[in-house]
Amino acid sequence: MAKPLTDQEKRRQISIRGIVGVENVAELKKGFNRHLHFTLVKDRNVATPRDYFFALAHTVRDHLVGRWIRTQQYYYEKCPKKVQSGSQIEEADDWLRHGNPWEKARPEFMLPVHFYGRVEHTNTGTKWIDTQVVLALPYDTPVPGYMNNTVNTMRLWSARAPNDFNLRDFNVGDYIQAVLDRNLAENISRVLYPNDNFFEGKELRLKQEYFVVAATLQDVIRRFKASKFASTNSAHTAFDAFPDQVAIQLNDTHPALAIPELMRIFVDIEKLPWSKAWEITQKTFAYTNHTVLPEALERWPVELVEKLLPRHLQIIYEINQKHLDRIAALFPKDVDRLRRMSLIEEEGGKRINMAHLCIVGSHAVNGVAKIHSDIVKNKVFKDFSELEPDKFQNKTNGITPRRWLLLCNPGLAELIAEKIGEEYVKDLSQLTQLHSFLGDDSFLREIANVKQENKLKFSQFLEKEYKVKVNPSSMFDVHVKRIHEYKRQLLNCLHIITMYNRIKKEPTKLFVPRTVIIGGKAAPGYHMAKMIIKLITAVADVVNNDPMIGSKLKVIFLENYRVSLAEKVIPATDLSEQISTAGTEASGTGNMKFMLNGALTIGTMDGANVEMAEEAGEENLFIFGMRVDDVAALDKKGYQAKEYYEALPELKLVIDQIDNGFFSPKQPDLFKDIINMLFYHDRFKVFADYEAYVKCQEKVSQLYMNPKAWNTMVLKNIASSGKFSSDRTIKEYAKDIWNMEPSDLKISLSNEASNGVNKATGK
Repeated sequence: MAKPLTDQEKRRQISIRGIVGVENVAELKKGFNRHLHFTLVKDRNVATPRDYFFALAHTVRDHLVGRWIRTQQYYYEKCPKKVQSGSQIEEADDWLRHGNPWEKARPEFMLPVHFYGRVEHTNTGTKWIDTQVVLALPYDTPVPGYMNNTVNTMRLWSARAPNDFNLRDFNVGDYIQAVLDRNLAENISRVLYPNDNFFEGKELRLKQEYFVVAATLQDVIRRFKASKFASTNSAHTAFDAFPDQVAIQLNDTHPALAIPELMRIFVDIEKLPWSKAWEITQKTFAYTNHTVLPEALERWPVELVEKLLPRHLQIIYEINQKHLDRIAALFPKDVDRLRRMSLIEEEGGKRINMAHLCIVGSHAVNGVAKIHSDIVKNKVFKDFSELEPDKFQNKTNGITPRRWLLLCNPGLAELIAEKIGEEYVKDLSQLTQLHSFLGDDSFLREIANVKQENKLKFSQFLEKEYKVKVNPSSMFDVHVKRIHEYKRQLLNCLHIITMYNRIKKEPTKLFVPRTVIIGGKAAPGYHMAKMIIKLITAVADVVNNDPMIGSKLKVIFLENYRVSLAEKVIPATDLSEQISTAGTEASGTGNMKFMLNGALTIGTMDGANVEMAEEAGEENLFIFGMRVDDVAALDKKGYQAKEYYEALPELKLVIDQIDNGFFSPKQPDLFKDIINMLFYHDRFKVFADYEAYVKCQEKVSQLYMNPKAWNTMVLKNIASSGKFSSDRTIKEYAKDIWNMEPSDLKISLSNEASNGVNKATGK
């Protein structure tokens, strides 16, 4: 009998099989040794694991260089967080301290980016003068395609102070001030704002947003002018082909300043008439909305933009004036509509609504799941969609099966390949073929065995890293995502305490063992999210150390949740928690990753859960709770948390335990802010879905006791997950928004003749 393959062998077999040139092991070894000895100046006696990684990275990059260069030629022709004592502690993540072997600095393409200054109107046009200049240094990272010889480029920017920066201070002896000022300039790309779904209007953040936008647009214009598509007939026609060759997707509102910046370049520098510049700009940009939470929408104070980017504020005012003139002509005397649709909000100080700027300046607007796109179109931006209904569309998010199946779950990937072949890796819709194996008991057992192997490995990881011994045969109930009130980790926590109370009340009663795993990061300034982490860890301390509970229930909070940790936990998950309040989650992608890896979903009809239920059948997910219309009706009626508290004895007990310090005996009032929020300020209505959630969890436990029925539902979910490939998502963007057609062009290897590569026509 053949020896079973290890995970490493399976991964190598599936994800590296057939990649051009890798079979030449001798060449790879020679390159590895060369980089170890000459690039890193080490030999094997003193080399560390990091040295080996860098040598391997340099070797792989060498392997990509030929295809990388060919791809570029073709286009030319054509922060971690840890938990201590139950609280999240932020630590600086200086991830570049050892350098990055994958990237290549390109100082020859360094570009100036301007800030501050003043605007001067002259006979020859408008000029932005007396500015402070920061240089943008590009770094290129190769991004290889999957088995297609194409290596694209991801270009990132690093801020550098110019050499003459505050040279006057330096010359008069104020060396320290000159150095400090250089640091201020270079701080632009030194720190990442960690907030998600929360807008923080800081000057440094606005600088960062403009910095990357300005550098990228200059680079795009340079490339366009260098191509054969730029017209040399006259200034008025020089950029006519620009939107046919350039598509810019605004990924949320953070790069929204690209719209006034491109207008500034066209009007002030390239001397295009406003109407022509605006036509080209609108055709070039498209906008993807990622959230409907009002606190996440960017609204920049006018005085801050005026100080930092005075010319851009003038352009935004001009865009707004022409926009409002159009609205007034279409809806005369409708002053309230003008107020609602203006780019400038007047209440509580003048602010620029960046989402409105994106909509007005783009030819297409999309949400990232059907339900989200409907909310964007019919509620959040209703006035805009009534004006231009064809501008609004949906592009449901997707995930890459290469990382989220082949790499992280090679056992399952190989099992699927044995049944339907390997082409599904490039066409995930082929997973529907697995429906024909629903009656194959042997295949169902093999899927269950792969899951159990993954759970066993993750159990060992948890025991090593978290010093908690878990039962690998227990149900792994996993809730991993950013910590936020709308994602309702609190609802999960209330269920954990409910299960704990039930076991304590009837310790001899049959109980399906569970390991509840919650993971995620809270934004540093988000007090409530940090208190939720504190509560989860406090509950875990009580549950995990209660001898009466034993192995029936364990609770683990995964600190510093990140992609590498997700790759471990997702393949080991039995139950995926997707329990946001209906109408608040734009899409989610974790839900798709769990589905593809054979976890069943307990969730609300929110985000992409709706389409997952459509694909697999609602009966194959554990759907519970209010729908969007129910939430709206409850808002209209008025949500009274106390009614649920008084009507549900188990809920009352749980809340009383938290409130009375059962989980924080040394600080009985530790969680008073959480209790106060749940009763009086809970926008996401945790209590309203508590009863339905607990009952749905009982159905989960009941099905888990029937392995065949459970595994059949698992296979139905895997077979129905093909829609959620990012390949499908990008094809839809390319076809419907960027006006691109797919190309089967094969770029030759570096040691092959080019054979006269045909130039593509599209963008």
